[in-house]
Amino acid sequence: MIKVTENASRKLTSLLQKQGRPEGALRVAVIGGGCSGLQYKMDLVDGPANRDIMVNSAEVRVVVDPKSALFVSGSLLDYSDDLQKGGFKVTNPNAVAHCSCGESFAA
Repeated sequence: MIKVTENASRKLTSLLQKQGRPEGALRVAVIGGGCSGLQYKMDLVDGPANRDIMVNSAEVRVVVDPKSALFVSGSLLDYSDDLQKGGFKVTNPNAVAHCSCGESFAA
């Protein structure tokens, strides 16, 4: 499903602890929007909702709804604290095009 790097795992663990949710999870969803038609939406949640798919990767839990799972299967979630291009980044083998700003994709 989604693989999480050690950098992303450390950041997610820190964010979950700051929110008082040490047993929480990262929800990754694909929604319509952006130049190329699809965007990622990420939220910290307490756990999976009905029908969610839950993955344990690099000691963090990631939940994905079944529809989004079709778009993110095989993806890699990384984190960088780079000043200009920092943040979470999804490397998605299903993406066939990206917009020039890097905020959306087509699959």
